[in-house]
Amino acid sequence: MKTSCIVILTFFLVGCANTRPGASLTAEQTKIVANTGSRSAEAPPLTEVQQSWLGKANRHEKAGWVYVHVEGTPRERGFQYGYLLAKEIAQGIKAVRTEWEYESATKWSWLLEKANTMFARKIDKENLAELDGIVEGMQAAGVPSSRAEMIAYNGDCELSWYWWPEELQKIKEGKVKMARQSCSAFIATGSLTADGGVVLGHNSMQGYYEVLPNVIIDIVPEKGHRILMQTYPGWIHSGTDFFITDAGLVGTETTIYPLTEGFDPKGIPEFSRMRRATQNANSIEEWCAIMKRGNNGGYANAWLLGDVNTHEIARLELGLKYVGFEKKRDGYFVGSNVAEDLKILRFETTQHETDIRESDVARRVRWKQLMSQYAGRIDVEAAKLFEADHFDAYLGEEHPGERSICGHWELESKPIQQWPTEPNEPEGTVDGKVVDTKMARQMSFAARWGSACGMAFDAQKFLAEHPQYEWMKDILQSRPSEPWTTFAAGE
Repeated sequence: MKTSCIVILTFFLVGCANTRPGASLTAEQTKIVANTGSRSAEAPPLTEVQQSWLGKANRHEKAGWVYVHVEGTPRERGFQYGYLLAKEIAQGIKAVRTEWEYESATKWSWLLEKANTMFARKIDKENLAELDGIVEGMQAAGVPSSRAEMIAYNGDCELSWYWWPEELQKIKEGKVKMARQSCSAFIATGSLTADGGVVLGHNSMQGYYEVLPNVIIDIVPEKGHRILMQTYPGWIHSGTDFFITDAGLVGTETTIYPLTEGFDPKGIPEFSRMRRATQNANSIEEWCAIMKRGNNGGYANAWLLGDVNTHEIARLELGLKYVGFEKKRDGYFVGSNVAEDLKILRFETTQHETDIRESDVARRVRWKQLMSQYAGRIDVEAAKLFEADHFDAYLGEEHPGERSICGHWELESKPIQQWPTEPNEPEGTVDGKVVDTKMARQMSFAARWGSACGMAFDAQKFLAEHPQYEWMKDILQSRPSEPWTTFAAGE
């Protein structure tokens, strides 16, 4: 597939002495700005300080992904991030806002007020400074935003899936089914892998109309560990999640559901804890300790973690009331949205873990089949095949749809499982990522944008065939077929 790259946005910075703040741009510079969408005609002139910050950052596009490098103090990193991805962040906020107002029948401004009141004072100073920097960078690019908006935007998962259902339950005076999403992941080590090291794979499943996680960010903080992770434009955490740090840690997660109750408004936001853990932790144990401290139950996940220095792997399951943890040097863990810890499974979910008609159960069965079939041979190439797998363990045949590891709910005209309940709902896999010990030590991983299998999605064609989803017309995005691509810190 064709790979496009965007020239680094430093043309009016330290590398271009002839360009002053507010000076007119050359034709080539104007073209680059138009391609990145980072600066509007109404944007104020950049100060010399802002130019110096941007001189340390860059962005480019490759195989459907937007890669961005940021470094420095929290404010500097945030400014670089907000400025270079202003267009993408604005699009992401639009998607979240549109879905929120449609699904909740409440105004975006109401959510911002609630989120700011609930979250702001519990977010650590470094994360707040980075969020403020993002807002400052967006404003410098001519795109208005606010701290409250960035808090609500970063906390979308825990607000929409955990806090709001409980609020709605109070309004309706009855039980409300909590929203849920799916991801498929595994981590293996020791005798399971071809070289005895750690191999990790993950794909994200979500609505195609939601903000899409097509950003690879390389973060070099003033303090703490360097991070290379997949994320959504404007998020300071990963969200999908998939990350590598220069401490030798790799990690990902799959959501645990359906939770019967799962949110403590007095706790620390999940997105703030995830970023602190990933930037500050030196070991699996330290990472888990930070995540458990102040747990609010929001975005309850089964985290699959690896240490490429020790070849250890672990699974941390965070419910609201119960925590499950297991670590090993030989074997595997898989994630398909079914809780493995029995207390979490029995006391905090309503899951029937033997009903193979359900996507999460069928994918759990399929993961165990793959781990057994490929035992001793698992490597990066095998991991790519796993994440693109279309075998339906319930039907016992190849069938890309609601129960395959690479999910395609849009293809199901008569869905069996409980979620999504609608035929042909535009939900499914939107990426694939894999990494092994060698790649992690080099701060790199391989990723594929769009379905992990490479199947394209045409939004206009889909809406023409399924007009019941007309409300999505302004936010549903097409995804062409893209190749697997390797990314590295510092590229």
